[in-house]
Amino acid sequence: MGIDLGSENHRACLLNRAGKVLAETAFEHSGSGMADLIRFLAKTPGVSAARVGIALETPRGPVVERVLERGYAVFSINPKQLDRFRDRHTVAGAKDDRRDAFVLADSMRTDLALFRSLGAESAAIVRLRELSRLEDDLMQDHNRLINQLREQWHRYFPQLLELSSAADDAFVWDRFEMAPKPELAAQLGRSRIERVLHRHRIRRLSVDDVIAALRTPALTLSTGSADAASEHALLLLPRLRLVRQQQLDVAGRMEALLQDLARVPSETVSEEVDQPTDVAVLRSLPGVGKVIAATLLAEAAQAIRDRDYESLRSYTGVAPVTRQSGTKKIVVMRRGCHHRLRNALYHWSRVTTMCDERSRTQYAKLRQKGHSHGTALRALADRWLAVLVAMLRARQLFNPQKWNRCVVDAIGGA
Repeated sequence: MGIDLGSENHRACLLNRAGKVLAETAFEHSGSGMADLIRFLAKTPGVSAARVGIALETPRGPVVERVLERGYAVFSINPKQLDRFRDRHTVAGAKDDRRDAFVLADSMRTDLALFRSLGAESAAIVRLRELSRLEDDLMQDHNRLINQLREQWHRYFPQLLELSSAADDAFVWDRFEMAPKPELAAQLGRSRIERVLHRHRIRRLSVDDVIAALRTPALTLSTGSADAASEHALLLLPRLRLVRQQQLDVAGRMEALLQDLARVPSETVSEEVDQPTDVAVLRSLPGVGKVIAATLLAEAAQAIRDRDYESLRSYTGVAPVTRQSGTKKIVVMRRGCHHRLRNALYHWSRVTTMCDERSRTQYAKLRQKGHSHGTALRALADRWLAVLVAMLRARQLFNPQKWNRCVVDAIGGA
């Protein structure tokens, strides 16, 4: 059966093994609509959870979760692949929800190997994914607000950028609120500035440094420009403080959740055997911190659970794409991947060049051969993924001495 998902209504099409349409239905994106789908499956003659596979374009969501908990086999496929399957049935490029549901069901019938089997996820992994994505959103909001604040300061009060070039230091925010205009800031006393520096534990700047910066001649603007810019900047500060506090809150929740997951045995580990969990194995690797671990566990949960090295390479974008025709052959970077995973692997391999000697040496060798910075880091990340999968399969933490042979083969090999 294929289900084409919409924003308000979904369409389902049920086929038999010969490709004949047995039944079709539409249901709403609501609790009653989900119940209608289950009733539709239950009342269709000859249909049971053991005999029906369900194909969708998305690997998660309320529809996926509902049919999974009912015991149905669920499969997902990339929308780009589905677009190619659609060309089998219409060369004119026609598209509608009813046809898409049929194409999903028919392509699963003929090309099941191209679909990805889905399984139910634990509540902890679902929560970790939401927190990880929320952290990314908060970081983008923070950067956007910081850029707006910096632009306003650059417009009329560049002296503050001498104290904080990125405009992201909280002590400069406090000082700015004391005197939001250059003429007022130049009159601030030493004691008030000293209290702000002491409260934020700032040692890189002295009181004299701050006074010297604030008493730098100000820009001359047209009437009203400084007032408008200062008002704009002052209104940005409460939003910035809120976003920064939320970032700290989300980071704390993620760390606590990862610690809980590191203590609880996963479904692949026997509770009778004292073996490390997947989280503990992952976090034992060099360069893997809270953000990278959370991203990998949340976005590639099934590949990690299956110890699927090839899937991890593809999802993270480190596996190159080869294009060959006749005597022409080129190898290019993989564009179709999960971009959050790509970023996580990029930063993981970048950090290992700073904290792991073997990685630093391998990176230098790749650069000497003429590879670009990005290519070298992707090659390094590819080898670290091989090490991770080997460790997960052996259920052992990373140990430079114990895993010396594995690391040499995966990281330092030719």
